[in-house]
Amino acid sequence: MQINSPDAMSDLETWLCYLEQLHPTTIDLGLDRVKSVAKRLDLLQPAPYVFTVAGTNGKGTTCRTLEMILLAANKRVGVYSSPHLLRFTERVRINNQESKQQDTVDAFVEIEKARGNISLTYFEYATLAALYQFKHAQLDVVILEVGLGGRLDATNIVDADMAIITTIGIDHVEYLGNTRESIGREKAGIFKSKSLAIVGEPEIPLSILEVAKTVNCPIYAVNKDWSYQQIDNLTWQFITPLKQYDQLPIPHVPLANAATAIAALNYCSLSINHEQIINGLEKTSLIGRFQMIQTSPIIIVDVAHNPHAANYLANQIELLKKEHSNISKVRFVIGMLKDKDIKSTLSLLNADQWYCASLYGERGCNAEVLKQYLQDNKVEHISTFESVDDAYQKAMQDAKEDDIIVVCGSFYTVSAVLDKLGN
Repeated sequence: MQINSPDAMSDLETWLCYLEQLHPTTIDLGLDRVKSVAKRLDLLQPAPYVFTVAGTNGKGTTCRTLEMILLAANKRVGVYSSPHLLRFTERVRINNQESKQQDTVDAFVEIEKARGNISLTYFEYATLAALYQFKHAQLDVVILEVGLGGRLDATNIVDADMAIITTIGIDHVEYLGNTRESIGREKAGIFKSKSLAIVGEPEIPLSILEVAKTVNCPIYAVNKDWSYQQIDNLTWQFITPLKQYDQLPIPHVPLANAATAIAALNYCSLSINHEQIINGLEKTSLIGRFQMIQTSPIIIVDVAHNPHAANYLANQIELLKKEHSNISKVRFVIGMLKDKDIKSTLSLLNADQWYCASLYGERGCNAEVLKQYLQDNKVEHISTFESVDDAYQKAMQDAKEDDIIVVCGSFYTVSAVLDKLGN
């Protein structure tokens, strides 16, 4: 069936509906199609210096830390990240400003002209639209967050100057394999022969080292070439054999990810000083990452959706309980996608009351499935709901002022609550 293409006068929503119908599959691994369109539009070098960031967890916060420090150093910076929480235009930031809808539409118009009969997925369109906007903004630095894996992700059409791997965990097994070695190999596909690599994963898979050796890409790894350590509740330090940054402020993102970003800046060719790092860290936070949106009761939203992220979330909640000794109950509002490691993720989280919500669409998991996993772990006090909104409303009704409500499990779960609050 022929689908009529929107035009420059069409709104963004019309374009996004069109893109969703255009390609037969949501994910179509391979770079030939998207790279050929990028060449036609001259998008393969969107800025003089490019970082590409891959990993199972921590990509978004690592990108954000890089962005804020580079902005503090007076660089013109573009960031591409996915998925979005509330608006498609969140995926592109230029100098810390979310992309304008019309700029995104203008990019889609040019991509549509250039692609001819080449079919592109929704994500490939989004990636090309980001590169188009970056190229026309004449930036100093572009930061690309990998959507899935690395080797065959659309962002990998760009030969980055610095490749970063944050963590390696089990996720997206249907595309990346079910071992840390196979997943590491896919992530390391962003390494290029003329680039450098930073690895923030402390238990680095051998496959990553093998790929780096094969393509002749030098690696700087945590606990080998650089390290970090928290000094007290307010400060931490970053250490390399040649340089040390002391008295760094604790940012509102995981310290491991902030340290990985600083490692990248330390080993790259851009000139960044201690004061700029401090200024950037003080401003670093990211929507939906252990974000406190209310204090009485305390409401936390976090997009944690796999075991590694759930473990971090659980630890942060324990720290919060120590800070607030009067906490009565912890209430979890959770909705997940069925292709995630639900069993392991839920086993790491502790709550006094669970509010399980169904997520819809082909990947959404039914609340009853979540309940069954919890019951298998001998968990009690579980309620199920048809929607995240229903689950959240019930948690709010039940909560006392000294409770914690945690909303987590998926970007979709968090976005439903943030959308409800008009955040």
